[in-house]
Amino acid sequence: MFTESLQKDNKKIDSTNMAIIRHLRDGRKSLKKIAEELSITENTVRSRVNKMVEEGTLEISSLIDPAAIPGHHMVVIGVKLKTVQLVKKGEEFSKLRGVVSASVVTGRYDIILQVLLNDEFSLLEFYTKEIAKVDEIQDIETFVVYKAYNMKVPYIL
Repeated sequence: MFTESLQKDNKKIDSTNMAIIRHLRDGRKSLKKIAEELSITENTVRSRVNKMVEEGTLEISSLIDPAAIPGHHMVVIGVKLKTVQLVKKGEEFSKLRGVVSASVVTGRYDIILQVLLNDEFSLLEFYTKEIAKVDEIQDIETFVVYKAYNMKVPYIL
């Protein structure tokens, strides 16, 4: 039942689209090269990529390792809410400055945030200027990321 409800919200991605997405992990690989490796035309690849972008299924962007940029670091924040309007609150959190991702989750917290901070935008500033905009928060716990593996995020600050 849980996966059924998730599938209703997700767009269908067929095996060809998944193969294209896998090839796009190397952001510098040309659509022509992807087409050759998948034995389909370049126009087919371009058309499918454009459609996935238009549908919001795929976003092509550059990602950075926050630890590689001086003065930058990540925190993970668990948020417990006073409301059951989890999706609405998740959307609110996702629009706050510094938020890389906001996920509605099961378990101890209702929402997990990944937040990018730097010397000009500190954790204190995030709480006092950003989190303060969201009401119905019951509890928050912050986890400072000392060392991350395989973490690449869009640069949003």
